[in-house]
Amino acid sequence: MKKLLVVLLALMALLCVSAMAETVDAFSSASVADYYGAAALTGDDLMNAVNSQSGTYLVSTTNPDGSPNTAYFVFGIKKVDEKYYVQLGLAENQSKANLIANGAGLAVYAANPSGEEGAKDYTVSGARIWFEAFEDAAVLEKLNAEAGRPGAMFYEIVEVRPLG
Repeated sequence: MKKLLVVLLALMALLCVSAMAETVDAFSSASVADYYGAAALTGDDLMNAVNSQSGTYLVSTTNPDGSPNTAYFVFGIKKVDEKYYVQLGLAENQSKANLIANGAGLAVYAANPSGEEGAKDYTVSGARIWFEAFEDAAVLEKLNAEAGRPGAMFYEIVEVRPLG
């Protein structure tokens, strides 16, 4: 468990710096390989894993001063017409203000380690999910009808990458 926490904290730090950096430097561009590509989750597999509400959830946005804002909260993924959307239900907080102002963020989902014999005892399965605001009223209407709660926020998923 301690190893998992250390790996997740290191991943959070790397993601915050690399996702929010305005210029590329040696630190944020050091890892150019997808080491966990074989364990990456995409498409319906990612959607189902995220919606299971197990694992670790993280969302990063950019504060008005350009600094990263990272928070743990469960998000969902919905599918409409073969496209995927992040669903967020946020109280009035800095993350919500940042999303309204910037229209974009980075979500990270890390599945719990499997516990199977021979499996790694730290997280390798999951995804980094970049999302952006969209303006398709028909899609938004469908998503809101399925949301089951007022005030849900939806963003189109524009890129999915493995955890590391």
